[in-house]
Amino acid sequence: MHNNAMPSGSNGQVAARDLAEANGRPDGIPEATVARLPVYLRALYGLAERGVSTVASEALAAAAGVNSAKLRKDLSHLGSYGIRGVGYDVDYLVYQVSRTLGLTQDWPVVIVGAGNLGRALANYGGFVSRGFTISAMLDCDPTIVGSRIARLTVRHVDELEGVVLRHKVSIGVIATPAGSAQAVCDRLVAAGVTSILNFAPLVLSVPEGVDVRKVDLSIELQILAFHAQRRSESRSADRAGGQVRGARPAAVNGRPRPAAQELAAQG
Repeated sequence: MHNNAMPSGSNGQVAARDLAEANGRPDGIPEATVARLPVYLRALYGLAERGVSTVASEALAAAAGVNSAKLRKDLSHLGSYGIRGVGYDVDYLVYQVSRTLGLTQDWPVVIVGAGNLGRALANYGGFVSRGFTISAMLDCDPTIVGSRIARLTVRHVDELEGVVLRHKVSIGVIATPAGSAQAVCDRLVAAGVTSILNFAPLVLSVPEGVDVRKVDLSIELQILAFHAQRRSESRSADRAGGQVRGARPAAVNGRPRPAAQELAAQG
């Protein structure tokens, strides 16, 4: 475990956190660490659901798909250090990572775009359990506006500003076609939304202070296709190499074999 071992139990970790805060330690958490925290949280939820109370850094790192040294360094930014010979307290670490990510409070979310993707997002039950509430869905299609999706009545996109204000929306999800994504983004930003999750196949332009996370499923599939092709080429090369290795050599001690021997070998 980490060399800076804590006293046994989660109270020791709480004390370390309080001491760090009392000393005015700034968070200074690297972006790469922030990107891995949700992965650690997912692994921790899985452990908690199986009734695991403590976990070694090696086991948690394996569940998260990182090496244990990186995991220990990441968690040290949170002021969390494992207990030598025991590990991390799972419940407390869930709280600590959730607290760092801002998940100890509810975040109202608006989804703009009630097509197939928007519907799937609205019906995903995992948002609520992670602290996200889908407060409203918006669309401009008159055949969709007024319909019910995941217990929500789809409102017209003209109501965007009012919806953001009324529900105190913190996060906007753009699930529209590319052609309307930038206009929707501009309206969300003007209404005061500073965190946007973009599913549209378009790079959005936003002012400083607005965070945008882009999810492009087609790009992810293309990357997977690249790796699949490389694996296929590698297997083909291995098979071809095996056939060549099984053939009789055309030279002996670096010199070409006599023609008669070569003909005999072939027939």
